[in-house]
Amino acid sequence: MIPTTIEELDQIKKECTKLVNKRASASGLVAVIPVPGLDVGADVGIMMELTSKINKKFGLSSEQIDELDTETKRILMMIISSLGAELAGKLITKELVVQLLKKVGVKVATKASVKFVPIIGQAAAAGISFGAMKLLGRSHVEECYKICKKYIEDQQQEQVSEFETVSSK
Repeated sequence: MIPTTIEELDQIKKECTKLVNKRASASGLVAVIPVPGLDVGADVGIMMELTSKINKKFGLSSEQIDELDTETKRILMMIISSLGAELAGKLITKELVVQLLKKVGVKVATKASVKFVPIIGQAAAAGISFGAMKLLGRSHVEECYKICKKYIEDQQQEQVSEFETVSSK
């Protein structure tokens, strides 16, 4: 369900930010293990799970949006489109997450090459992985927050307009 107040929205944002920090830490821990490809595969899995959870908490998963009435769905999709949201309201697939991870591709490539340098390389890989996951996760939280905030503000504005119309008669 889409949040209906800014207070509720702020609470969801806080919960999602904590979730992002936990998943980013998990990504950093996996990056320490010097097995080729393990960290990238783990990052894809972590990011798929993370973005799906964030979407659900904000009421913006594709399933939740499909259950809305036609007008609410239309309004939300317009907001999502106008803000250029990449993951909100969409079915989170491996391909979609891989595209997103490619946007931070330089960091991923650097991580892959440095992780085989004993200790320092592994620490650098963990830091890069943590930073990339945190950046992507927080960016998605902000995206969902803006969508919901715009929706709430639009609904409040519509209520004010309806009230003014009724009270002027």
